[in-house]
Amino acid sequence: MTQNAAMLWTGGKDSALALHEASQNGYRIRCLVTFAPPEPDFLAHPLVFIKMQAQVLALPHYVLSIHDPFEKSYETALCELRNKTGINTVITGDIAEVAGNPNWICERSRPIGMTVHTPLWGRDRLTLLRQLLDSEFQVLFSCVNTRWLGENWIGRELNDTAIADLRQIRERTGLDLCGEEGEYHTLVTDGPHFMRRIAICSASKRATDSLAYLDIHRLELIEK
Repeated sequence: MTQNAAMLWTGGKDSALALHEASQNGYRIRCLVTFAPPEPDFLAHPLVFIKMQAQVLALPHYVLSIHDPFEKSYETALCELRNKTGINTVITGDIAEVAGNPNWICERSRPIGMTVHTPLWGRDRLTLLRQLLDSEFQVLFSCVNTRWLGENWIGRELNDTAIADLRQIRERTGLDLCGEEGEYHTLVTDGPHFMRRIAICSASKRATDSLAYLDIHRLELIEK
């Protein structure tokens, strides 16, 4: 039985793979949802890029404002989403607990009676990375924590060579292969559900504190 759902969307590999898997498992994705502060300035996942992803996925995109106190703010935002769309199920690309904390969206959805589907939860990290490649997603590294990865990773494609390098770094440092502890972030430029490919025509590398990130200047949509 097909079930309507909203996809919580960051623009990165995990939400893209979760959308793909959920779509194959009976969920009809009706919209993308991004939680953001009143004046968002996302280094890893620029809002302009996310909006372009929604365009090529042909899905409505809602940016839900959140602020302190965050527990109440997220619950209010999820209620607004349900009231606006009639959707009672949200899907996330979360893989595991972060720093030992329970899943944030599950905790915020429970008091308001919304259902959360986490298709990637508890899955082997290497298997997930391989699945991205097997499903023909095109993914690039958009932001890294320089404690783990050098600036040369910025703009690099996620491919077999990158996965092999990540595995070597994990052996030395304990890095999470999927970047679950904030080691890196990604952007998806193409995938199974993309009607067009997103090309980054102009960009530069920037650094702030312990982060290095891709500062995107110009994007273009390419026919497939």
